[in-house]
Amino acid sequence: MARNTADLVTKLNNVAHHFPLDSLLRYCSSNVSGFPHPLTHFTVSQFGHGQSNPTYLLEVGSHGSLVKRYVLRKKPPGKLLASAHAVDREFRVLQALGAHTKVPVPKVFCLCNDPTVLGTAFYIMEYLEGRIFIDAKLPGVAPERRRAIYCETARALASLHSANVDSIGLGNYGRRNDYCKRQIDRWAKQYVASTSEGIPASNPKMFALVDWLRHQIPPEDSSGATGGLVHGDFRVDNLVFHPTEDRVIGILDWELSTLGNQMCDVAYSCMPYIADIGPEKVREGVERSGLPEGIPSLPEYLADYCSLAGRKWPVDEWKFYVAFSFFRAASIYAGVYNRWVKGNASGGERAQHAEVLANGLIDTAWKFIEHKSVLPRHPPSDANAQDYSKELVNGNDIQGLSNQGKFVPSQKVLALKNQLIKFMEEHIYPMENEFYKLAQSESRWTVHPAEEKLKELAKKEGLWNLWIPLDSAARAKNLIFDGSNNDLSCNANDLLLGAGLTNLEYGYLCEIMGRSIWAPQVFNCGAPDTGNMEVLLRYGNKEQLWEWLIPLLEGEIRSGFAMTEPHVASS
Repeated sequence: MARNTADLVTKLNNVAHHFPLDSLLRYCSSNVSGFPHPLTHFTVSQFGHGQSNPTYLLEVGSHGSLVKRYVLRKKPPGKLLASAHAVDREFRVLQALGAHTKVPVPKVFCLCNDPTVLGTAFYIMEYLEGRIFIDAKLPGVAPERRRAIYCETARALASLHSANVDSIGLGNYGRRNDYCKRQIDRWAKQYVASTSEGIPASNPKMFALVDWLRHQIPPEDSSGATGGLVHGDFRVDNLVFHPTEDRVIGILDWELSTLGNQMCDVAYSCMPYIADIGPEKVREGVERSGLPEGIPSLPEYLADYCSLAGRKWPVDEWKFYVAFSFFRAASIYAGVYNRWVKGNASGGERAQHAEVLANGLIDTAWKFIEHKSVLPRHPPSDANAQDYSKELVNGNDIQGLSNQGKFVPSQKVLALKNQLIKFMEEHIYPMENEFYKLAQSESRWTVHPAEEKLKELAKKEGLWNLWIPLDSAARAKNLIFDGSNNDLSCNANDLLLGAGLTNLEYGYLCEIMGRSIWAPQVFNCGAPDTGNMEVLLRYGNKEQLWEWLIPLLEGEIRSGFAMTEPHVASS
């Protein structure tokens, strides 16, 4: 069940114990645009979810006006580990993304680095009214909405990874190459610093894990091939969803953000599949304990992300990235416990179990490393239009072919086949006589109203533009949406660019459509439109795609042959 953002706060009775109230109000009045004045209503509450920077909800009003809400996030007091709790970096990345991209982030108002105001640096941002899913198993959520929530989570991650850091002023936000190498060194040092006084006690398995990771860093890390903006703590409970719709309106907690290897974000977001980090101990993740109905498997979720972000399938590197995620999380929890002992942890009494969690994560990392195989060789075939055609062409396997060379339809193709047969039997065959009458009448060049209704129904059922080859779709995505895919849903039922089928897979379905002369047009899979769209998909420039391809893909216009070769019989 989701928690409303307003339900995650506890009202503070003694605000002065946390920071000087008068100083805060003076600062806000001068630096927050639209801040109410004079104040007649003011309350402060603290968000209890999370273990890092203390975060507060400010509710302010003036003379009966609507109460405005702001969020204040500040560095914790006391002695802190080097480079930790960098609220100034949080502010910088939020400001850049909010001003120059469509990545869903809260608007920021101001940053204060003057410690005389509240004791430590802080910034103020807008409050987002919405839902936060604390439990990645999504209890109390309908199965179909669970799938949508995970799909939207993958879309949000692909969205932030698509940000062009050079064009939005974040080109020097970090180094894009050797990210994992530097992170291993950093978190190893943080772990040593957190355990140097024996609270918590250091774990020899952690140092062995550091050594294993240093010898397994993928080549793509040193080259920067997977480099870009990294969130650093991307997980479902750091996302704010719309109050009623299953879409992300805000990505929170950017404390660990930098430039680097984006696959680390992806693996970190998959941790609940492998380990359930409870309040007191680490248990098996949902892949082993039982996947709740509607939640995609780890390979399905990963394939959704890879499709949306245009990534290759990370089968050879996945073991490293997951082990690295558990290593880093273990170091973080060790720091949380160290701060709790010293009275600085913002997570309250829950932080007292962080030592147990740190050691549990170290054990989980080693168990994962010992698995012989951690991912299938290829993405599951029911993921969205996968962008891995090069791998299929250059490798030994051809999708859909068995070792004997016979076509073996995947579960995805079989499901589409059954949908097509059902659709034809229920909707197309019963209308054939009506369509035929129109074709023989004086109005034969008009479109039957029932045909337009069936087209909309075909779209809703994901039986639209099935003919589009996945490599053609990939080119169009890069041109039309600048490679970001922000305007595409990751639900296959809504994709303009088909379902990610190979020509071989589509041929299997095309035979079914060919059983009725009217069916191809209903599914937007008929000539001459398909041939003309294919020319645009493969050779059209961006302006031509927007002007002609998109309306054709949406079924808003039709096209005709334009063959003018004098020596070709069909001209």
